[in-house]
Amino acid sequence: MTKPISLKAVLIAICLVALLSGCAGHRTKGPSDPTAAPAPTPTGVALSTADETTPPAGSDDMSLWEDDLDWNDEGAGVFYTVADPLEPFNRTMFVFNDKLYFWVLKPVAQGYRFAVPRPARSGVRNFFNNLGAPIRIANNILQGRFQTAEAEVARFLFNSTVGVLGFGNPAADVEGLNPEPTDLGLTLGHYGIGNGFYLVWPVLGPSTLRDSAGYFGDRWLNPTIYIDPIEASLAVFALRSINTVSFHIGDYEAIKSAALDPYQAMRDAYIQLRRSKLR
Repeated sequence: MTKPISLKAVLIAICLVALLSGCAGHRTKGPSDPTAAPAPTPTGVALSTADETTPPAGSDDMSLWEDDLDWNDEGAGVFYTVADPLEPFNRTMFVFNDKLYFWVLKPVAQGYRFAVPRPARSGVRNFFNNLGAPIRIANNILQGRFQTAEAEVARFLFNSTVGVLGFGNPAADVEGLNPEPTDLGLTLGHYGIGNGFYLVWPVLGPSTLRDSAGYFGDRWLNPTIYIDPIEASLAVFALRSINTVSFHIGDYEAIKSAALDPYQAMRDAYIQLRRSKLR
């Protein structure tokens, strides 16, 4: 990756994303937003399963999975839209992220996947997921889900010890220790705060006003942001991003190739994913 943006600029972008890219709509049986309407994106998009078919139990993985989407009785996808007053800016950022993915992130992730065996990459994913326990615990408490918070604590302790610092995920095989992950954006949605409007951030991708605020709040509970110097913290962020992409090469391509308007398809898929996590 070239260095057209300074390290501090990247941090500023991340903070802005945290402030402005909010999590998706309140997940209920029907559209909770008064503007909710079916989007004209193609339905039944088949996602790539080159590396795995389902996210690991209790994973914070935000990739788009078919199981995360709502389907009606006829099998057609039910999508929900959100206000998009900054569409020109968002489309520019979408194109930027698209080029970044195909020109930099995907080639690096492919090389990384070739060089690093899948068990090692799974260990890296498990490690970062385990580090996210404080975020999930705090937000479960804020949502009044105290039993789920206890399960998250138990899961963290189990994986940190038996799982050797979280590189293993033995809790995945223990009933009751794999609650659905949550975050501050979902907590805000839990208390009825709407999406605001849709945003696309450079590098970080799709979000909403509410999710951006949630991302910013959650960052303070993420141990990796306290790594010094800043270069090391950014290197850790890059490693996690590349490791995550290495499991999902082909997913984005599948959605993009099946969509009449890839920008709109990604927007609607993101909103649907966040609604599914709020349900």
